Formats: sequence, structure tokens, C-alpha cells
Amino acid sequence: MHGTMRAAAAAQQQTAAAAAAPRRAAPAGRARAVRARAAADAAASADPLLVRAARGEAVERAPCWMMRQAGRYQAAYRELARKHPSFRARSETTELIVDISLQPFRSFRPDGVILFSDILTPLPALGVPFEIDDNKGPLIEHPIRSMEQLSQLHALDLSQLTFVGDALGALRSEVGGAAAVLGFVGSPWTLATYLVEGASSSLYKTIKSMAQSQPALLEGMLGALAEGMAEYMCYQIEAGAQAIQVFDSWGGQLPPREWDRWSGPYLRRMIATVKARHPRVPLTLYANGSGGLLERMGATGADVIGLDWTVDMADARRRLGAGQSVQGNVDPVVLFAERAAIEDAVVDCLTKAGPRGHILNLGHGVLVGTPEDAVAHMFELSKSIKYADLPNMQRPAQQQRALVS
Repeated sequence: MHGTMRAAAAAQQQTAAAAAAPRRAAPAGRARAVRARAAADAAASADPLLVRAARGEAVERAPCWMMRQAGRYQAAYRELARKHPSFRARSETTELIVDISLQPFRSFRPDGVILFSDILTPLPALGVPFEIDDNKGPLIEHPIRSMEQLSQLHALDLSQLTFVGDALGALRSEVGGAAAVLGFVGSPWTLATYLVEGASSSLYKTIKSMAQSQPALLEGMLGALAEGMAEYMCYQIEAGAQAIQVFDSWGGQLPPREWDRWSGPYLRRMIATVKARHPRVPLTLYANGSGGLLERMGATGADVIGLDWTVDMADARRRLGAGQSVQGNVDPVVLFAERAAIEDAVVDCLTKAGPRGHILNLGHGVLVGTPEDAVAHMFELSKSIKYADLPNMQRPAQQQRALVS
């Protein structure tokens, strides 16, 4: 309080002094103000293209990255995985994380380089050990299904996640200003599905039953996860991440009114916490199968809403409003088609998204077996197609139909 009063008094004195100063000093003051604005503008323009697009700033083209852009479709990854067969080792060893994260950057120069990791990576730092089976996926030996078991969750121990921070710092150094370095976390609901089910699930019967029979248990779990993941997001940002994606991967498995109870509130809490500490860092929210949730997702406070391939981009734009940035949403299967089909899908997506607030991406992750040259072609298209060119572009499929008619 006293500090505020002193600051106010100082400001009044400065104002009075400025008013009493000779009129010839005004041009110098205006010059300083102009220089300050120019410096601020230069700092903003120095941000990577993806970050500026996520904030809704004017850019000449849509930035592009792909979910799961590092992975088994790449020969370089498969070769590295043969040398290091443990996924936990690959995703929890700083040098390997950096190398794998950079594999697609070296090959395709995307506008975003995402940390190679897993949404379950922070679980041991919360008190929940897990393993990953090559065939069954993530496995949690002792799922949380009682209040007593819930007590094993504790505040996030960042000392167990230094490999993440070190990797993000190294990626910033390696990438420089050529791309944005992206971090990510799982949403509280999605992480809870693993904690309760104990493994991947297709029906989510156990956790959905818990929501009805033990709501206080589930609420406690989701609250702890929201707090832990907010802290993890801030840690990633402070280590070097320039944007963060939240994967509410299984949010689309909830009916909208249940999403309003079990996912939305915890996402809003998490996002608000991060925004209070890092207001300029863009946050993206993605949920698979979320066509019925778009307006709800837009109300979470996320800067960018990720769209899966089942949503029409123009329809999503209308529903979310012009001020909401979006990401997506080319069907991943298109990358198995001929180049003309890829071009058609990309131009259609860009045209419907419009010239502001759009990050070009797939509507889901790159599929195993996707040809690397198809991935390269989509990235080449993203760099070659400027917004100014779109009104005059005719998509290949349209050209073929015109020839037939």
C-alpha cells in the first residue's frame, strides 16, 4: 500500500516536472516514445511465426507443424529406436529427447518443434509410477480407486523432471528463431482416465462409473492433476517452451454436460493459473472427437482451439468466432494419397480458416506408415502458399472437375 502511494506521488512529481519543462524538450520526449514503440514492435516481430499466428497477429502465411511429427513413420526414428528400445529411455534422456525432437526439423523445417515426450511423463513426479508395454501401451500397476490411494498423489516434484527442462533449453538453443519450441501436457481428465483405468481404454467404464458413484474421489483427483499440470506447464515455459499444447485426448468421450462437470472446470483452472504467470505464451487446447464441444472449449481461456479432421474448418470458425485462433485440421489419411489430393486438402483448409489466427496442422497425429515425402510436401505447401495468393488459387480437385464438365 505504502509503496503504491509513493509510486503515485513520484508519478505526480514527474508529470508536474514535464509540464514545467521548456517546450523544446517535447520533441526529444516524443522521439524517445517513438523509439520505445519501435523497440516493442521489433521484439514482438522477433517472436516465431507460429507464436504470432497463435496470438492472432497479422502474418503472411499460416505456420505449420504436425502432431506426432516425430515418430515411427520416420526412418531416422526407427533406427534410433532399435539402438534404444525402451520408450521410457528415449523420452526421459535429455540427449535422446533433443535428437528425436529435432529429427523432423532437420528433415522438413516445420514452424514448430514439439518436445518428444509423453503425457504420462510427469506422473512419477506426482507419486504415480507407470510402465509402457510395447504392445499394451501405458500400464499403471496400482490404479487409483479409493480415497486412501488418492493420498499417494503429492505436489509436483520438479526435481524428477529436469530432463524435460534441460531438453527444452537445448532445443531453444538448437532451433534459434527458425521455429517455435512447443511443450505439452495432458489434461486432468485425460490423465485421470489412465490413473483410474490403469491402462488405455476404449469404453472408460471404470472412470465414468466413478463419476457417478464416487464423485468426491474423482473431484479430488482432477483438482490435484490440474494443480500439478499448471505447475508443469509453467516449468516448461520457464525452461524454454514458447507455446504449450494441452491434450484433452479423451475429453471427446464425455457427453457435453459431463464434460462441463469433469473436464471443462479443471481446464479453466489450469489455464487461468498459467496465464496469470505467463500471459503472452499461447496455449492450445486439443481434444479428439470434440465436434460437439467446440464452444465449450473456446470458453476455457485457451488461445488456440485444435480441431480434429471430422470438423469442417469454416463451420468451426463460425461457431468459435473470428477472435478465436484455431489449429488444424487436415485428415491424416490424406498424406497417403497423391500430391494433388494433399494440395486440395491444404488449400481447402487454409481458405476456410482465413488469413488470421490459424496454425496449419493435421486433425490428429501423423499415422504410422505415412510416406515421408508426403509429409515433406505438406510442409513445402505451407511455406509456398501466402495468404495473398489464396483468393486466386483453384484447388487441383476443382480443376479436374472443371475439365470433366
